[in-house]
Amino acid sequence: MVSVVQNVAIDCSDAYELARFWSEVTGCPLHPEDRRGSRETQVTLPEGPLLYFNQVPEPKTVKNRIHLCLRPTTSREEEVERLLALGATLVTDRREPDGAGWAVLADPEGNEFCVLRSESDRAAMSP
Repeated sequence: MVSVVQNVAIDCSDAYELARFWSEVTGCPLHPEDRRGSRETQVTLPEGPLLYFNQVPEPKTVKNRIHLCLRPTTSREEEVERLLALGATLVTDRREPDGAGWAVLADPEGNEFCVLRSESDRAAMSP
């Protein structure tokens, strides 16, 4: 017997707005019943668990102990710029001059996530 991961739960102060941000990030839809003011919302990913947003009264206070890592379909640099334009902020830049590394960003509520190299970025570095 095994357990299957149903969703990744993200506590937040505005479930609908944060779900809208992540819907834009992933290009995946919000659940059809989600509306502005919903205390629980979700983004339906084509594979894997749902992203589930749960409105809570307390603010985020420390670094996430678990986070999402994104592998873009475009270059890492293009994706970082796109996400910054959507409202993310750069937390830590771990990109190396040779193209290795990743960028740590935060969503509008301060939840950290990483942007990894794309497959094409990785292929360009292969010998």
